[in-house]
Amino acid sequence: MLIREATPEDWPAIWPFFHEIVAAGETFTYPTDLTREQSRDWWLLSAPNRTVVAVDEAGTVLGTAKMNNNHLGNASHIASASYMVDPAHGGHGVGRALCEHTLQWARTAGFRAMQFNAVVETNHHAVSLYRSLGFEILGTLPEGFAHPTQGYLACVRVVNDRGALRHRDRLQGKWLRRGVLVPA
Repeated sequence: MLIREATPEDWPAIWPFFHEIVAAGETFTYPTDLTREQSRDWWLLSAPNRTVVAVDEAGTVLGTAKMNNNHLGNASHIASASYMVDPAHGGHGVGRALCEHTLQWARTAGFRAMQFNAVVETNHHAVSLYRSLGFEILGTLPEGFAHPTQGYLACVRVVNDRGALRHRDRLQGKWLRRGVLVPA
């Protein structure tokens, strides 16, 4: 699998699964009736933000991710990202590869943390993946997401300000963070 910069020419391959995922209304806080053009404008970001695609050897788009500042101004040092994997290619590590790629991007770009604002509590695969990559649940908003079949569900805010974005020097089983040893 190769992860590369997304181009406008990738949109016809992204749109079908993007539309399927968003229209289902089960995981994203996007309006479920976004048009193809609106969706493209929301997903394909321009620099300094990025959008990438994961492709197989044949060039088939397996999934996509967008990376951006989570906020502006004095909070612009916090990154965020969103991921979509074509359901036909789920369960093969595409989501993990995209998440690891965005963490590396954030680290290289100098972000101090990565935060996801609204991960739906029923998105167990995403929460499990994020935790395995060093993210922690920062808070829960009860009834923060109106699921189309399960009613109001909690959204969790997850953040990675330790593991994957921190300089990964180890000393006697402890992390070295800004010259201070903290528990691993």
